[in-house]
Amino acid sequence: MGFKDIMNDVLNRGQKQPGEQVPLTEVERFEREQIEIVRRIDQERRMRAGLGRLLKHPLQVLTEKPTNVLFASIPLAFIFFILGFSLMIVFYGFDVLFTTTMVDDLFIAAVLIAVIPLAILEFREGQRVRSLEEALPNFFRDVAGMNDSGMTLPNAVHVVAQGQYGSLTPHIAKLDAEMSWNVPFVEAIQRFGARVATPLAVRSVDLIAKASKAGGDASEVLRAAATDTYEFFNLKAERRNNMLIYMIIIFVAFAVFLFVIAVLVGTFLTTMAEAGAAAAGSGAAARQFMGTVDIFFYRRLFSHAGFIQGFFSGLVAGQMGEGDAIAGFKYSIIMLIIAWVTFRFFIG
Repeated sequence: MGFKDIMNDVLNRGQKQPGEQVPLTEVERFEREQIEIVRRIDQERRMRAGLGRLLKHPLQVLTEKPTNVLFASIPLAFIFFILGFSLMIVFYGFDVLFTTTMVDDLFIAAVLIAVIPLAILEFREGQRVRSLEEALPNFFRDVAGMNDSGMTLPNAVHVVAQGQYGSLTPHIAKLDAEMSWNVPFVEAIQRFGARVATPLAVRSVDLIAKASKAGGDASEVLRAAATDTYEFFNLKAERRNNMLIYMIIIFVAFAVFLFVIAVLVGTFLTTMAEAGAAAAGSGAAARQFMGTVDIFFYRRLFSHAGFIQGFFSGLVAGQMGEGDAIAGFKYSIIMLIIAWVTFRFFIG
């Protein structure tokens, strides 16, 4: 062994040589740590999506989209109906299904439990979208004007962020904060559109981003986006106003339907029922000629027709007036309640 080998041995004493093996316990400990890290990452990923996120943030998940609330309202309505139905059978027997309208009332209540939360959230979402889309043209136009006056885009957005744009103001403030940290305009405006998350905002932001990437003048692009959003919003408002007459026709037709049923039950069917009762005591021949009229059956049948027409007429009104059948659930609830009150207190 030479002098060089002796010195290397002294300097590297206590260190593992490349050929030596790591103790088994250290390898096992390292593997366990890796497995635990992967497990925690998978657990966190599951908690951020799907059922895990629902269990961790139930209220947030159920209200972030109007239709999400159906995951809670439909099971709740089903449980309510099953419990109510079971109690009716226990206390009154199966005859209650054919001699009273209690099961009909229970079904209407279950439908309202399932639909009312969706109608409320959809109405709030419609108000939010309308408020945001109404402010978008002014925001784009003001930024374009500031940019034309010689300001840079970050400075223009900063000045505009000091103004009031309704529901859009917090989103503009966040856009200003991002651009103050030197986030590129295209990236910042795309994040802005993702946060606003309305169809018109996504469309406008996509137009601005693509035109900016192509090298267009930013102020001209913003002004074009402002004109586009303004015209689009006006077209939606004009469509809603033009369809208002058809929505009124739907409500009037429903009222006429209820009025015709009220007259039919109050005069024609009542008279036939009384004549049938009188004929029942006049002999077999008269009874066979007149027959019997079960007025309770006809009232119940007409009430079912009224409930069905009211519910689906509301959906048609929402589709015609606002371009979305889900938006018509609020009209369905109104007409369903009107039909129930009419049949229970005026016709029934």
